Amino acid sequence: MYYVYRLTTTLDPKRHYTGFTTDLSNRFKAHNKGSNKPTATYRPWKLVFYAAFEDKESALDLERYLKTGSGKAFARKRLWK
Repeated sequence: MYYVYRLTTTLDPKRHYTGFTTDLSNRFKAHNKGSNKPTATYRPWKLVFYAAFEDKESALDLERYLKTGSGKAFARKRLWK
């Protein structure tokens, strides 16, 4: 399976991170351990959304879209508040 996920930091609820992985559990643990440089400063993180896909391209397409302006607007309106 391929996963697209969204994290929010408990330090600043306005700060988010959207990513892609094949192992959601280990990736989430790595974010909270500080293994990912872009998210290490803002630990701890909590998982607020994930979507699972059988094919890699669909997952990567969603991740790319969620990182665009229109994707962020869609997600704020339909996926999370």
